Amino acid sequence: MTDAISKLPPLREVIAAHNLAAQKKLGQHFLLDLNLTEKIARAAGPMTDGTVIEIGPGPGGLTRALLLQGARHVIAIEKDSRCIAALADLKSAADGRLEILEADARHLDVNNLGYGPRKIVANLPYNVGTPLLIDWISKATFVESMTLMFQREVADRIVAGPGDPSYGRLSVLANWRCQTRKLLNLPARAFTPPPNVDSAVVSLKPYKTPPFAADQAILERITAAAFGQRRKMLRGALKTLPIDPLELLEAADIDPTKRAENIDTAGFAALACAFSALTAPGEAP
Repeated sequence: MTDAISKLPPLREVIAAHNLAAQKKLGQHFLLDLNLTEKIARAAGPMTDGTVIEIGPGPGGLTRALLLQGARHVIAIEKDSRCIAALADLKSAADGRLEILEADARHLDVNNLGYGPRKIVANLPYNVGTPLLIDWISKATFVESMTLMFQREVADRIVAGPGDPSYGRLSVLANWRCQTRKLLNLPARAFTPPPNVDSAVVSLKPYKTPPFAADQAILERITAAAFGQRRKMLRGALKTLPIDPLELLEAADIDPTKRAENIDTAGFAALACAFSALTAPGEAP
């Protein structure tokens, strides 16, 4: 099986044969360096059980690496019909281990794909990476791990902690639900066509139970308000919420003169819990 995959034409030939000029509207930047795709696949850990879910395989560079690393079952989700045709030979060479879905990943529920344990491994299209991650965080109990490539600035936000210039809403949400770690940086020149920014690969391993209890929807509201006016003290920034900010901050035992950038994940979870407690059941807006 691996021999058949190794004998496939080079990715540049696949791109030329299927006229796969990357489309900006789809956020496409193809990673053709097989050494790099192999590193990403290895970073995802053992794949001999369960399902690996890949988003936006394009011509199949990372898909090949996943299969060559021994993935038992890969589900590749691709929106671009041109790429579906380009992946046909790889599907044949994979001997039943590759399933291709022509679909928009934003409209699919990962907990209904394949069988567990599930891993998501993907070079995410730049224009949908963040909303996809936020959706997957809400379904993290169905995923064992995520090994994902983003624009480097997005990757920096995911792993950032309080006091870091990159620290923000995404940092709080990601680290509330997952252990996060940046694995490697990739220069723009590694891609075809080269994007305007560098990229990075991040590992996210969901906790079986979040270390700090909170409702995700409320946590998203709290962080949106706090970081929406991040230079303001929290007593001012949280005025956009339908609750007295001083009462909320007191209930969460947080200094009202602090700014969002100084509050850790535990603090934001405490704010979310306090918001729930101070809002009558069924009346949270």
